[in-house]
Amino acid sequence: MEILVLYYSKGGNTRKLAEAIASGVEQVEGVKAVLKKTDEVTKDDFLNCDGVIAGSPVYFGVMAAELKKVFDDFVGVRKRMEGKVGAAFTTAGDLTGGKETTMFSIIQALLIYGMVIVGDPMSATGHYGVACVGAPDEKAKENGAKLGKRVAEIAKKLRG
Repeated sequence: MEILVLYYSKGGNTRKLAEAIASGVEQVEGVKAVLKKTDEVTKDDFLNCDGVIAGSPVYFGVMAAELKKVFDDFVGVRKRMEGKVGAAFTTAGDLTGGKETTMFSIIQALLIYGMVIVGDPMSATGHYGVACVGAPDEKAKENGAKLGKRVAEIAKKLRG
């Protein structure tokens, strides 16, 4: 069973958070994290996974064009993604920099793909996903791992 952790990162902060999320996925027995940048991911990565955790830096309050392009390019497989688990994460340059609206833009795409959306667990923040300002600190990495673990556990239950 695989969970795709898909991200775009220009400066490295989103990559660092993606790595923390992937570490959480790997905590669940029998589940493998597949960590892919937007320029590496394939349609087969989408089809072979049981969930997608997608992340982007905040760009004008929405996901980066590079991540949106993946969703646009892979629209032909969207009906085959129905029922898989989806989640979002983001990094921003400012406390009020559009983190929630960026996660909503990702969640909207995942919903259109027919996915079951999961936010981060109550032991993290209990909101829309994981977000941080700048490079993720230890708390953000911990929350990222919790999101990854939660998605993996729910995907495993749904597959059950």
